[in-house]
Amino acid sequence: MVFYFLCNLVAPPYVMYMGLDKHENEDLIKWSFPEDVWFHVDKLSSAHVYLRLRQGETLDDLPHVVLEDCAQLVKANSIQGNKTNNLDVVYTMSSNLKKTAGMEVGQVGFHKAKEVRSIRVEKRLNEIVNRLNKTKEEKFPNLREELEERDRKEREDQKKVLREQKHKEKEEQQSREEQKELRSYSSLMREENMTTNQDDGNESDEFM
Repeated sequence: MVFYFLCNLVAPPYVMYMGLDKHENEDLIKWSFPEDVWFHVDKLSSAHVYLRLRQGETLDDLPHVVLEDCAQLVKANSIQGNKTNNLDVVYTMSSNLKKTAGMEVGQVGFHKAKEVRSIRVEKRLNEIVNRLNKTKEEKFPNLREELEERDRKEREDQKKVLREQKHKEKEEQQSREEQKELRSYSSLMREENMTTNQDDGNESDEFM
């Protein structure tokens, strides 16, 4: 089971999701999208919350209200963190998560620690948590199929861009050749005119 939430303070809303337990967290780690952002309470046990970025977005593009919603959702879903003030929530792109054979279920590391960011949460804000819980939906998605479909569409989009690029390059090459041919023809016409004018004239030193 996966729980979905909406941050509807911005339009269109951002989607957040998290698993029911540490075993589902394993599936989320494995099948999350490359554009998903992973959130977790620093140094404490908590839910793994994911935020799906929009196409072309980076961490720097995230509005602060969205970050705050994610941080509050993570804090609220941590047994110890929910009761703790002034804690940090760490976040990074899901592609930066590292899973090795010796790790426990639900445990992760990072490929690059310098790409992990944090946000300080002073206290639980019930108005945020309650607003998010009102958008909560429980679903049973096939995470693998969703990722494969996402990747298939990305490949199709990349092929489309490549086709359009090649078509544009072909048109530009054709235009250059036409311009070159036109310049060559114009130059030839000028030479013919010069030759014709010289041949038709009668050379004479007499003036009327």
